[in-house]
Amino acid sequence: MTGARPRIVAISQARMTSTRLPGKVLLEAAGKPLLAHHLERLSRSPGLDAVVLATTVNATDDPLAERAGALGVAVFRGDEHDVLGRFAGAAAMAGADLVVRVTADCPLIDPDLVGALVAAFLAGRRETPPLDYLSIDSVRYPRGLDAEILTRAALDEAARLATDPAEREHVTPYVYNRPNRFRLGEALHPETDPGETHRWCVDEAPDYELVRRILEALSPVDPQFGWRDCCRVLREHPDWLDINRSVRQKTLH
Repeated sequence: MTGARPRIVAISQARMTSTRLPGKVLLEAAGKPLLAHHLERLSRSPGLDAVVLATTVNATDDPLAERAGALGVAVFRGDEHDVLGRFAGAAAMAGADLVVRVTADCPLIDPDLVGALVAAFLAGRRETPPLDYLSIDSVRYPRGLDAEILTRAALDEAARLATDPAEREHVTPYVYNRPNRFRLGEALHPETDPGETHRWCVDEAPDYELVRRILEALSPVDPQFGWRDCCRVLREHPDWLDINRSVRQKTLH
């Protein structure tokens, strides 16, 4: 890393050709596309120096690049199937020392939680040996607040050496599946359990319906809302929890 403070870049992946809900990140809620909610919230995260949208070279993803550009977010375009290579290219373009990985199907991402992840990782980098990888606990936090942070060196090594298709598609398994090679931190978890399993990532139509309702309940009142505000809305509307309860999280191949 160069200089006294590392350059920290958040990279979010998106494409229009999602298999379960095509075009999902441009679906609208509270007056703007989910992608705009996601990128605007991510950009408010404390500790970030830049945000990049990593999408594909496919013409179908031109609208994503245009929307991100209109929001002042840098765009990197690469291979649709080699997401790991796309992240490495985006990190190089942005001059990142540390990379925060998120996905654009998380429009309720919490800036303060991303900031806490960055702060915890920086503290771990000052230890001996320094941390290489840290994540938010996606089981104990609501699904859809997911974020990971790793060093550019770890990302570049993964991009250079990973051969398993799942490692190329999901970006970080090469790192977190090698605890003898990389120092992994204990995932960040909430001090108190939310008490109910929440799913706020948008993979299928019921996910979109739930997230749309949450955004339309909170955004007009307080655009700076956090994840606990989402939990409060769901306590006020317990029937909403049934909207996407049947949706199952996609697992690694």
